[in-house]
Amino acid sequence: MRVLQPFGRIRPTTNPYIAMLHAALERTAGVEPVLFSYPRALVGRYDVVHLHWPETRLGGRGPVRRALRLVLAYAFWARLRLTRTPVVRTVHNLELPSGLGRLDYAWLRLLERATTLHVVLNETTPPTGRPSVTVLHGHYRDWFRETERTDAVPGQVTYAGLVRRYKNVVGLVRAFRDAHAVDPSLSLLVAGNPSGPDLEAEVRAAAHGADAIRLDLRFLDDADLVRAVTSGELVVLPYLHMHNSGTVLLALSLDRPVLVPDNEANRALAQEVGPGWVLTFEGELGAAAIRRALDEARGPRARRPDLSRREWDDAGVAHREAYHEALRLRRGTRTL
Repeated sequence: MRVLQPFGRIRPTTNPYIAMLHAALERTAGVEPVLFSYPRALVGRYDVVHLHWPETRLGGRGPVRRALRLVLAYAFWARLRLTRTPVVRTVHNLELPSGLGRLDYAWLRLLERATTLHVVLNETTPPTGRPSVTVLHGHYRDWFRETERTDAVPGQVTYAGLVRRYKNVVGLVRAFRDAHAVDPSLSLLVAGNPSGPDLEAEVRAAAHGADAIRLDLRFLDDADLVRAVTSGELVVLPYLHMHNSGTVLLALSLDRPVLVPDNEANRALAQEVGPGWVLTFEGELGAAAIRRALDEARGPRARRPDLSRREWDDAGVAHREAYHEALRLRRGTRTL
């Protein structure tokens, strides 16, 4: 079974989730993952299409390139409709991306109507309006197995990863300043690449004059990312909205407890991995939540979180079954 993947090649900067899934599919009997190109997408042979973030097919530098990519995207959609090729989409986010044009959103809606099956990454995802299967997001232990770690700095809390507005890093900085006023032994590291200069300026302004706050606002390679995460006693993800987060699993894969918003998905993850690893806060992150989580993180717990349900070979097999299910659905022999 040939499955068209949504990326043209695996680069050093490719999302590790994508790279590890592709490697798992290559190891899975009965699946031939094929890399994306528009010649292949428009006239090549494949049995199933697997998409993750379809909006990455859009955009581009300059109006000519954007227009060309949009035309190709609509041609790709037409090919899928004409050939009735099953489309499987992994639901990484529950909401549409922001900042796109009218024709971009129209294409995303058409593609969603052409989607046969959703893959959801946790068992608490609400109904998506399509048949769906759950394939848990795999861990990062193998990915970072050879990457050097550092010892945790006592009292340090860390934010690591892409800095986006919905991730509320400015709110974290403000809450930390209040926590530090109570306990001067605390420190904060914010490491990651901001989405734009305006947000970077807001983060720097929020941290201005605070010697206990260190900012490392740039793209982090794997070695830098692992150093940032493992240098903290606690990883804090102060998101305003969280459903699926690879960064939570990144922290757990590196054996660091993590503070996250209290919701059904994170409560289920806390139960899955064992006590003391996934700590939660309600509402807006505040100083008290940071200090309480640090106290809990210093308490007794297992040596490592239990990530046994998140092996990549299992994910490869589960995706193969999802592709088969999409083919059955397209043929009208649904088994879900």
